[in-house]
Amino acid sequence: MEYRCISADCHMDLCWLPHDLFTSSATQAMKSRMPYVKEGPDGFMWEMSPGVTLSRANAKGGVGTAGNTAYVPGTDHRFDRIATTGLYSEGSKGIFRPSTPELRLKEQDRDGLQAEVIYGLLNAGNRIKDDEVATEFFRIYNDWLSAFCSYDRKRFVGLASLPVHSVEAAAAEARRVSKLNIGGLDMPVSYRMIPLWSTYWDPLWKVAAETNLAIHIHTISPPPPAYPVPDQPSAAFKGAARATAIAVFQVHLASVLAAIIHGGALERFPNLRVVLGESGIGWIPYVLDRMDHEYETRFKTMLSELRMKPSEYWRRQCRATFQADRIGTKLLDDLGIETVMWGSDFPHLDGVYPDSQEYIKDQFGHLPASEVRKIICENAGRFYGLIS
Repeated sequence: MEYRCISADCHMDLCWLPHDLFTSSATQAMKSRMPYVKEGPDGFMWEMSPGVTLSRANAKGGVGTAGNTAYVPGTDHRFDRIATTGLYSEGSKGIFRPSTPELRLKEQDRDGLQAEVIYGLLNAGNRIKDDEVATEFFRIYNDWLSAFCSYDRKRFVGLASLPVHSVEAAAAEARRVSKLNIGGLDMPVSYRMIPLWSTYWDPLWKVAAETNLAIHIHTISPPPPAYPVPDQPSAAFKGAARATAIAVFQVHLASVLAAIIHGGALERFPNLRVVLGESGIGWIPYVLDRMDHEYETRFKTMLSELRMKPSEYWRRQCRATFQADRIGTKLLDDLGIETVMWGSDFPHLDGVYPDSQEYIKDQFGHLPASEVRKIICENAGRFYGLIS
């Protein structure tokens, strides 16, 4: 396979999955408790008994990370651009291109890609409050994803989604999927979790290091406001709220990066690899510099376990993905060009599908061709074993 462009960040969302996946694949004892699809006034929905909605269940009515955003023509340029490909209209007819392997390969071809890394169910799984159901939910999805990627493992790299209600459940599922020819581990973080600086998570880091399956932590939404939100019914105020969240959500991964490094996970497990998914890269040099400064001037004694500066752990064990970050591409010397991987974010609105090649040209025109190839192809190819 000749690789010219590999997306290190794409997605498989609940709204695109087969409607009977969880009820048909669950153990007999769990069938009645699993998510199921039900038709209602707003279309088909993924629901949990007794009526807790997880996501929409058809592409026309559900797009985005949790399928909870309806497509309304003319309200968002990215919506409309993706709609020109027929993705939503075909989805409303039951043709789910993202979850049909032969059709997904055509999406790669349309966007000028030869392979992609596929993140998992993100917030959808975190909405399940029943721990037993959550464990079964992720097991079924991961088995399905492995089968999906087997259609062409030279072009599909799937990341197994982990249950994170307990470290024991996460570590057990990580160990299980290590035998499924999976490409990595997707850890859906939330603000309700035990902090990642805690040694509580060491059993999971240990399994990830031993199996050589990198931990992937995708961007998270901003924390919920700590104050009452006044009723602002106008479209302008709703737009302000959404624009604020979208503009800064990637930067919230700074706390995740700092927690993993300061907590000593990368010192205790030098073979552990961590990827920040869709994090953007422009903010990372500042945060690393800030961490180094505070480590040297205030915390070197307190953080006695660390034998290197935080930025050195970053270079040794961490990676980040981005789709459009002109500032970040000017800071590659500070980041380390080997640590960044471009991604299209298909099929999400914050991504650049089906215009990936245009975005690539716009961002990297000032860089040598050899560096561009590392960012859009070789770094991901080597990290995930597609290129030797």
